[in-house]
Amino acid sequence: MKNYKSVYSVFVWALGFSFVSMNSLHAQKEVKLWESGVPNSKIDAAYQEVQHADNGQVYGVDKVTDPTLTIYEPEAGKANGTAVVICPGGGYGHLAIDKEGYKLAAWFAEQGVTGFVLKYRLPSDAIMEDKSIGPLQDVQRAIRYVREQASPYGIDTSKVGIMGFSAGGHLASTAATHYADSVYDATEGVSAKPDFSVLIYPVISMQNGITHQGSKDNLLGKKATRGAAYAYSGEYQVTPETPMAFLAHATDDYAVPVENSINYYLALKDAGVPAEMHLYEDGGHGFGMGRTHTADSWPAALSLWMKKHDLITE
Repeated sequence: MKNYKSVYSVFVWALGFSFVSMNSLHAQKEVKLWESGVPNSKIDAAYQEVQHADNGQVYGVDKVTDPTLTIYEPEAGKANGTAVVICPGGGYGHLAIDKEGYKLAAWFAEQGVTGFVLKYRLPSDAIMEDKSIGPLQDVQRAIRYVREQASPYGIDTSKVGIMGFSAGGHLASTAATHYADSVYDATEGVSAKPDFSVLIYPVISMQNGITHQGSKDNLLGKKATRGAAYAYSGEYQVTPETPMAFLAHATDDYAVPVENSINYYLALKDAGVPAEMHLYEDGGHGFGMGRTHTADSWPAALSLWMKKHDLITE
């Protein structure tokens, strides 16, 4: 009966309905990512954060200059030690921070997982010396922050994952393959390597014919070098040390071709890295936690995968 209720709860979320108490849908805290100044930054007075809201609920953010983590903790006594840093998508030009951030963090909290929604800087020459590393700096710092603060949140430092959607999936896969890159002066004394990754309709590749061109142009510029495109193509950066991954993608995704997930999965398989991939007949792009397509079942599959790896307890 306990297992049935758990799976039922996941499917309820996947269908877009919520029986979660309203209090648990709100974050407990928002913290600045960089307390001592944002690295790799420059000032442009005209570049100001823009938030988009509907009935008081922020659903999108543009032009981030001061990155934050919005934290969703499980109810008292429900935390199981797992944490996930969530990277919303939006083509590296926008953050779909509600449907690909806050809603996921609330769902994770119901599973006993502490969710950290990352409001990361979007690559821009206006506010960055090197826009290609700006998002990676933020996600590395976010993972290190979670490990630094593991004790107060009851987090096991060996169960810190990364999740991303679309371009946020590219950032998450970059965090999983470039965790050893020194992109800022890290003094935290803890690793930026995720223990697992969850990639939902992710942009993985920067190669022509498979990439999402808008994401590539925003991150690397319209005249990206072959070397830069290779370095930021996750399928070429996988090693046996790359964290295990869960992937979900729709075959009819015409914005980010399904081959992004397929090629990353095959690279993980060839490297001997545990991986699970769910490819759906329909769902298109940006389906979040569910519409009316076969792809709606991915949250239930993710829950089962996390239970298999002791990231969610029964």
